[in-house]
Amino acid sequence: MGQAIDDIDVASLLEAVCMPTLVVLDTSLPGRPPSGIGDWGAPANKIAAAIPDARLVSTGDLGAAVSEFVRGFQSPAVAAAKAPSGLQTILFTDIEGSTTLTDRLGDTAAREVIREQERITREALKAHGGSEVKTMGDGFMASFGSATKALECAVAIQKAFDAPETAVGAQSLALLSSETPIRVRIGLNAGEPIAEDDPGGRGDLFGTAVIVAARIAARANGGEILVSDVVRQLVAGKGFLFNDRGDHALKGFEDPVRVFEVRWREG
Repeated sequence: MGQAIDDIDVASLLEAVCMPTLVVLDTSLPGRPPSGIGDWGAPANKIAAAIPDARLVSTGDLGAAVSEFVRGFQSPAVAAAKAPSGLQTILFTDIEGSTTLTDRLGDTAAREVIREQERITREALKAHGGSEVKTMGDGFMASFGSATKALECAVAIQKAFDAPETAVGAQSLALLSSETPIRVRIGLNAGEPIAEDDPGGRGDLFGTAVIVAARIAARANGGEILVSDVVRQLVAGKGFLFNDRGDHALKGFEDPVRVFEVRWREG
């Protein structure tokens, strides 16, 4: 049985793992260096790199590592379910030219770059009180109880990709040239979405507020943040600057929607 297990190679399946994963290097075992560095740790590093958003720790206290990981985890479905009811600001992100990026880099390298984008976005959501509702290929849908926090999060995401030498990481930068940086489109709208489970049983948000946010995000160019007039009015007096992009006829809506571009770059 042990030989059969040794012969099974699941490396090609690791990228399909969609649950939070903890990879542990147990330094309490005989012959293990306390730093977790060495040839014996190479397989664990490879596994953690292949699984989306996996966390790799080197520790002599396995129980404490697992306990901390479980306490710190909150699934997107739980986050969405705990989001405040009533008025919410919905944020959509999307990588511009992701198909071209995949064609140029190949599936594996492009996925590595996109994984960095996911890490940066999730860190920004956490820092600004956003709830990740779901991911959609190379983009995110998130909700906020505060329009100001939502817009601050959007600006933080754009600034991170505008200065990739400090945010994206050297490994991903090595895969990109200056002619093809990661450029993210962001769109926001506010309203009262409907919270319910999707067909897969995961918490989700539906309704006009969500659809308008998605339509606005689709109108943005890479590096832009576009918002509805509702969002602009909600953050009045908070120091944000806007350019009026005029009325837009959005698919499925009879009345046009006023759209504004957020001037997030300094100077």
